Amino acid sequence: MSESSQFRLLRTRRFAPFFATQSLGAFNDNAFRNALVVLVGYHMGLDEKAVGFYSNIAPALFILPFFLFSASAGQLAEKHEKSRIIRWVKLFEIAAMTLAAVGFFLKSIPLLLAVLFLMGLHSTVFGPIKYAILPQALKSDELVGGNGLVEMGTSLAVLIGMIAGGVAMSEGPLWASLLVIGIALIGWLTSRSIPPAPATAPNLVFNWNPFTETWRALGFVAKNRTVFNSVLGISWFWFFGGVFTMQLPNYTKIFLGGTESVQILVLALFSIGVGVGSMLCERLSGHKVEIGLVPFGSIGLTLFGLDLYFARPTATSLHDLGAFAFLAAPGSWRIVADFVLVGLFAGFYIVPLFALVQSRAERSELSRVIAGNNILNALFIVAAAAFGLGLSALGWTIPQIFLAVAVLNAIVAIYIYTLVPEFLMRFLSWILVNTLYRIDTRGLDNIPDDGPALLVCNHVSYMDALIVGGVVRRPARFVMYYKIFNIPLLSFIFRTAKAIPIAGAKEDPALLERAFDAIDRALADGEVVCIFPEGGLTRDGEIAPFRGGVEKILARRPVPVVPMALRGLWGSVFSRRDSMLGRSRLPRRFRARIEVVAGAPIAPADASAATLESVVREMRGDRA
Repeated sequence: MSESSQFRLLRTRRFAPFFATQSLGAFNDNAFRNALVVLVGYHMGLDEKAVGFYSNIAPALFILPFFLFSASAGQLAEKHEKSRIIRWVKLFEIAAMTLAAVGFFLKSIPLLLAVLFLMGLHSTVFGPIKYAILPQALKSDELVGGNGLVEMGTSLAVLIGMIAGGVAMSEGPLWASLLVIGIALIGWLTSRSIPPAPATAPNLVFNWNPFTETWRALGFVAKNRTVFNSVLGISWFWFFGGVFTMQLPNYTKIFLGGTESVQILVLALFSIGVGVGSMLCERLSGHKVEIGLVPFGSIGLTLFGLDLYFARPTATSLHDLGAFAFLAAPGSWRIVADFVLVGLFAGFYIVPLFALVQSRAERSELSRVIAGNNILNALFIVAAAAFGLGLSALGWTIPQIFLAVAVLNAIVAIYIYTLVPEFLMRFLSWILVNTLYRIDTRGLDNIPDDGPALLVCNHVSYMDALIVGGVVRRPARFVMYYKIFNIPLLSFIFRTAKAIPIAGAKEDPALLERAFDAIDRALADGEVVCIFPEGGLTRDGEIAPFRGGVEKILARRPVPVVPMALRGLWGSVFSRRDSMLGRSRLPRRFRARIEVVAGAPIAPADASAATLESVVREMRGDRA
């Protein structure tokens, strides 16, 4: 497993040109949209009613292509080589921005609204490629880092684009035109350096009916339950974020007493939070898809969303504050912290979900899954607008709307984690393991990315299954002694992870036989199974002789065997030495630094119990 920083990807051709291209596209989308807002709101002499009408119709025109063309865009990305499509999309963007320049000079609102629709189409076509190309360009242990960079780049590009578009239009149509056309040209140039990404379904028969294909795209999303619930989680995030961002202009004016500069400051705080959270995901997840961060993110979204209500529940008496005056006003730093932390936890929430979809969806269907995701996102954004308008019509204040969506976020999170306990299980195991230990890993890329495999590991502590499960990129089925399996609290984690309880032949021969049957079924289904062949925890720190159960498993189902060694666990929390579970004294090694090592796969014919014991002993070395 690569332990290099994700920023290393920015020096590689397989990622850097794509990153620059997608960031420039996000920049231009928002530069054009904000330039249009400034033109309509401040340079055309329209009354408030007309400005309000165009302000409401503009987002609808931008999002309409996502409903109409997302399914077709998913087919396009699946059937054809992706870097070529990106270059054509960038040429389309240049043409659209040339039309925008004409609209700016003529001050033609109909033409500019048509361009807004075209830019929505540009984003619709690019969307499925944006996330489907990453698994082709990145290694599995780079996927979270790559997604973090993409989310960070997009978040900052949106913010900077909005500022640049507004400033450019304030200087006049010429500067706004030069900006959007120039960025489109640079985006096309960077796209020319994106390496080829072969079609994943070149024989796909293109369905030109957008309605039936939309239904099919949603079917691809629903095909895998984990993917479907992840997509629902992503769409919910767009609902949550949509409610917040749609209320910001009036919230800034009425409750913060600020001018447009304060609104930009608040957006900047949120964007910086998202960027930092996205970047931290790789380090917190240990270079793998760690869905335990998703509940962590949802908790933060709820807590700091709630605090935005309590921080400023009533309108302020201040008016026309600039950014610095707002920061100097009483109570402002609490609001600053809330927006940064909402963004931070949004990064924790969204990055693992996108990485999970990319890793769990079929490669030949991923673009269509992303297309289905985009359709659902658009629906949830429309629902967010209706939610905010509906509560406003009922007389709710903006802080009360924030309160409502934060409470709703907690309810939705509990519901999703009830449907898919794997999220909560990974969160609990991630919290436990990262609180009790500091973990180093080596050789985990020896574990196959797909297909069945048997992991064989020494057994030092009651936390071994959580430790191994926390560092292995693929979900693993653990075989564990039934008394450990039934430990309160941990039992929830083990059951949710579909661990397989086992007993000795003299204790419960029926349970023993059921365990071997369950192991065989799991391997037959292409899953990873992990066993501890010593049959129990070490009592002295040394490896006990491996029992013959491993040979019985391989006789029924010959699969590759990956030897693993836990190092440095003896004497730590929950090992038998100095443990509350073994002696009366407390452990001396809280937050112990431990190591998980995986060796090269061994063919089933060569994987006898004695051979595996010898290999694991050698891998463990002198550290128990």
